[in-house]
Amino acid sequence: MENHVDRNVEWMQQEEEKAELVDGKVDWRGRKALKHKHGGMQVSLLVLAACAMENLATLSLAVNLVSYFNGIMHYELADAANMLTDYMGVSYMLSIVVAVLADTWIGRYKCVLISGFFESLGLALLTIQAHMGSLKPPICNLYVKDAHCEKLNGKQEAFLFISLYLLAFGSAGLKASLPSHGADQFDERDPKEAMQMSSFFNGLLLAICIGGAISLTFNVYVQDHYGWDWGFGVSTIAIVLATFIFAFGLPLYRIHVADTKNGIIEIIQVYIAAIRNRNLPLPADPMELYEIEQDKEASVEIEYQPHRDIFRFLDKAAIQRKSDVKPENQETPNPWKVCRVTQVENAKIILSMLPIFCCSIIMTLCLAQLQTFSVQQGTTMDTRITNHFNIPPASLPIIPVAFLIIIVPFYDRICVPFLRKFTGISTGITHLQRIGVGLILSSISMAIAAIIEVKRKGVAREHNMLDALPVKQPLPLSIFWLSFQYFIFGIADMFTYVGLLEFFYSEAPKGLKSTSTCFLWCSMALGYFLSSILVQAVNGATKNITASGGWLAGNNINRNHLNLFYLFLSILSLINFFVYLFVSKRYKYRPQYPAVTGGKSEE
Repeated sequence: MENHVDRNVEWMQQEEEKAELVDGKVDWRGRKALKHKHGGMQVSLLVLAACAMENLATLSLAVNLVSYFNGIMHYELADAANMLTDYMGVSYMLSIVVAVLADTWIGRYKCVLISGFFESLGLALLTIQAHMGSLKPPICNLYVKDAHCEKLNGKQEAFLFISLYLLAFGSAGLKASLPSHGADQFDERDPKEAMQMSSFFNGLLLAICIGGAISLTFNVYVQDHYGWDWGFGVSTIAIVLATFIFAFGLPLYRIHVADTKNGIIEIIQVYIAAIRNRNLPLPADPMELYEIEQDKEASVEIEYQPHRDIFRFLDKAAIQRKSDVKPENQETPNPWKVCRVTQVENAKIILSMLPIFCCSIIMTLCLAQLQTFSVQQGTTMDTRITNHFNIPPASLPIIPVAFLIIIVPFYDRICVPFLRKFTGISTGITHLQRIGVGLILSSISMAIAAIIEVKRKGVAREHNMLDALPVKQPLPLSIFWLSFQYFIFGIADMFTYVGLLEFFYSEAPKGLKSTSTCFLWCSMALGYFLSSILVQAVNGATKNITASGGWLAGNNINRNHLNLFYLFLSILSLINFFVYLFVSKRYKYRPQYPAVTGGKSEE
C-alpha cells in the first residue's frame, strides 16, 4: 500500500515537472527551461529595454542622415535621400539573412550580442569620420547659388560606406533577433502567456517609441548643436548599453535551440516536389497524400497541420510514386521528391500570406518620404517654439511618437479588453483589420502632406523667398504645420506595423516563427528600395516637363514639385488599400490546433 502511494506521489511530481517545462526552450546551460524560473513578462522587460536603447541610437539617424549626407558630405538632396533609403533597405533586408542564421546556426541570443558588437563598431567608425577633417570634404555651403563644393574622394567615400553598412548589418541582426527572442519568453499554448505575448508586442512598440522620443529630441539636438561626431558618439554609447542590458538577463531567459532544419528550405522543397510531380493526377481523397505516422512520442516533437482545400497544385508535392515508398525500417522518402501534408500546408500558409505582405510595402514607401523630404521641408520653415528655443526639423516625428507613448498603453489596457468582450478575439480586433486601418491612414497622411506643401510653397512665393537659404532664412510659416502629416502617420504606424508583426508571428509555421518576424522588416526594405527607384523614375519622367529639371531635382526644395509627388503617393496608397481589402477578405486564418489521427490529416 505504501509503495502504491509512493508511486502515485512520484508520478504526480513528474507530471508537475513536465507542466513546468517549456517545450523547445532551454536555459543558458542547455537544461530544459522552467516556467517559474525562466522567461515571462518580467524577463521580457530586459528585451524591451534593449529595443528602446537600439531605437534611441538609430532613429535620429533615420530622420537626420539626409542632412549629414547633404550638408557635411556634399551629396545632392535626391542622392542623399536615396543613400538613406538604400541604407535602410539593406538593413531591413539583411534581417532575413541574419534571422535564418540565428535559427539554424548561431542562436538568437548569441546573434543579439554579435549584432550589438557590429553596430557599435559601425557607429564608432562614423564618429571617427565625423570628427577627423581628413576623412571628410572641406566645409562648404551647398545652398549658396553657384557654389562649387568639393565632393568626397574615393578613400573617404569607402570609409563612409564601410561604416554605414557595418551599422546596417548590426542593426539588421538586432531587428531580426530581439523581437523573436522576446516572444520566446512566452508559451503561446498557455492561454495566460498567449495574452502576455500580445501585450509584449504592444510593449515593443511602446519601448521603440520611448527610445525614439529621446533620440528625436536629445540625439538630434546634439547632432545639430554640438556636431555629428558627438551625435554618433551618443548613439555608440546607447548600443553598447543596450548590449549589456540584454546580456544581463542570460540566466533568466528561455533560449531557443538553433535547429539545422530550415523552414525556408522546407518551403522550397514543396515547390520543387510539386514541379516534379506536376503530371501526376491528384487523388480524390486527400487522406491518400503522404504524411508520416503520428505516435505519442512524435506528437511532441513534430508539427502536424490538417489538409485544406486551397492551392491544390501544391498538393502534388505530397503524391507518392511507387518508387518513393520505403519499407518501415528504412528512412523517409527524399523531401525534394515527396513532402509531408504538414509541410505542404505550411507552404500554403506562406503563399496565402504573400499578398498581405505585398500590400504593406507601399506604406513604407510613404514613411521613407517623411524621413527624407519632410525633414528638408522643415529646414525651410520657422522652427521657433519660444524666443530662445528652436525645434530641429528632424525632431518633428516626436509629435506622433509622444502621442503613441500615451495611446499604446491605452489601446492595450483599455481598448483591447473592451473590444475583446464584443468580438471574442484575444487581440480585440483581427490582425488584418488592424493592418487595414493603418493603410488607409497612410493614404490620408500623404494627402495632408501634399496640401501642406502647397501652402508652404505659396508662402515662399508670396514673400519672394523661393531662393531663400534653408535654416538661415526661414519662411514665415511654423514648422508645426508639418505635424499633421506626422501625427496621422504615427497612428497608422501603431495599427499597421504592430498588426503585421503579430500577424506574421501568429500565422507562420512553427519552423518559421522567428524568421516570420522579419517579414515585416523585409517589406520595409522593399519599401525603401522602391522609394529610391521611384524618386529616380519620377525625376526621369518629369525631367523635360518642369523648369526645375524634375519634380524632385536639385537642392532647392522651393523650386521642385514635392506636392505633386506627395499627391501621387496618396493616390497610390489608396489604390493599395482597395487591393488589400480584396486580398484580406479572401485570406483564411490557419488552424491553430490541428487534429490528426493515424498519421492522416482530418478535414
